[in-house]
Amino acid sequence: MFALMQSTRTHALHLAVDPVTGLRAVVAIHDCRAGPALGGCRYLAYPDDESAMVDAIRLAQGMSFKAALAGLPFGGGKAVIIRSPHVENRAGLFEAFGRFIESLDGRYITAVDSGTSTTDMDCVAQQTRHVTSTTAAGDPAPHAAMGVFAGIRATAMARLGTDNLEGLRIAVQGLGNVGYAVAEQLHAAGAELLVSDLDQGKVQLAMEQLAAHPIEPSALPSTPCDIFAPCGLGSILNGQSVSQLRCAAVAGSANNQLTSLQVADQLEKRGILYAPDYVINSGGLIYVALKHQGEAVGTITAHLARIGTRLTEVYAHAQAEKRSPARVAEALAEKLIYA
Repeated sequence: MFALMQSTRTHALHLAVDPVTGLRAVVAIHDCRAGPALGGCRYLAYPDDESAMVDAIRLAQGMSFKAALAGLPFGGGKAVIIRSPHVENRAGLFEAFGRFIESLDGRYITAVDSGTSTTDMDCVAQQTRHVTSTTAAGDPAPHAAMGVFAGIRATAMARLGTDNLEGLRIAVQGLGNVGYAVAEQLHAAGAELLVSDLDQGKVQLAMEQLAAHPIEPSALPSTPCDIFAPCGLGSILNGQSVSQLRCAAVAGSANNQLTSLQVADQLEKRGILYAPDYVINSGGLIYVALKHQGEAVGTITAHLARIGTRLTEVYAHAQAEKRSPARVAEALAEKLIYA
């Protein structure tokens, strides 16, 4: 684990257990040079403890990159609570997590993420002020979706020569809070939607409300489309899945889409434009960060609108340097963090 921390330049890894509630939590703090580490809390089942720690570390690095490229005065962090099959007292579990966050003395600010909700953050807030995405602060998912939609339009312009999405075939993988909101905006823009999710109820809803075409999850990456939008969990893009892609571009909300930067190079060789995840999906972080600072909705919305512009700049650098946008974005982020 120390080797991974060194390779990602992760500052600290904190672990906590609470026998009463069954809490087993990890907080990875990647960097605090620009300000306290800010990032969501995942509440998911993991095959083993090491997988949970690796996930937290990789996600925390991505949060630092997001914050730097978005010009936010925060560092990157991430929390993971390992979900047990049976939880007797969810509120008590998140209150215990809040006490853990409080013990970090403000070095990390938590928020919602996969498996958690604003109600969970209300429980955390009973024990610490170092939390956002509470019921009062609001759910960042719609704002994350706004940023992804802007990023998809910028990607379409860069790869297809138009930001008009009407008639484009867009494959959305994952219909969670952000993924479904992205699909709604794409539908409103006239895109033809191909969707997949392990939850068939969400797929059925998309068919009824968004005229979406259902595709089996295993078949979606190889289904012909203009843009493939990964909006589920990470590591969807590996050597095998990239070889199956039949699209012009990849642009979605999922974190850690690439299993390695070599996969980004593979996309580049195939002529598939890749939108770096921590650029296109930074809308959620922008919302929680600026909301935590007390900024007005208009200011937040204006900041979200810049996501497309930042992506366009990354694409321009990538084209000029003949490199993958993923490598360009990482280099720009590291220059901002470590300069």
